[in-house]
Amino acid sequence: MKKSALIALLAATFAMTGIGMAQVQVKQQQTKRTPVINHRQKIQQKRIKQGVKSGKLTKGEARRLERQQARIQRTKRRDKMMNGGKLTPKEKAHVTRMQNRASKHIYRAKHNKRVRH
Repeated sequence: MKKSALIALLAATFAMTGIGMAQVQVKQQQTKRTPVINHRQKIQQKRIKQGVKSGKLTKGEARRLERQQARIQRTKRRDKMMNGGKLTPKEKAHVTRMQNRASKHIYRAKHNKRVRH
């Protein structure tokens, strides 16, 4: 009785581990398919954090820029889900335009002579 319960427990554990590993692999593949977009997103996040730290961005500006970054991420994630984990060239161009616009907004907010008090 104990032996069969142990075997069942081990089988369930291996099954759950396999499912978990498959999910990790899918997630890694999805993030690797758009490395340029992901890298650029990280750089823009760093620019926002640096602006807050240096006092060049006010709380409101930082909040607005963070929302814009979240919107870009949602758009990318939604487009990937619609196409089986890949972005079409048209969707990549759209996300790139969104990132270009966000980059300009970050620059303008950091150089608009407003300072955090």
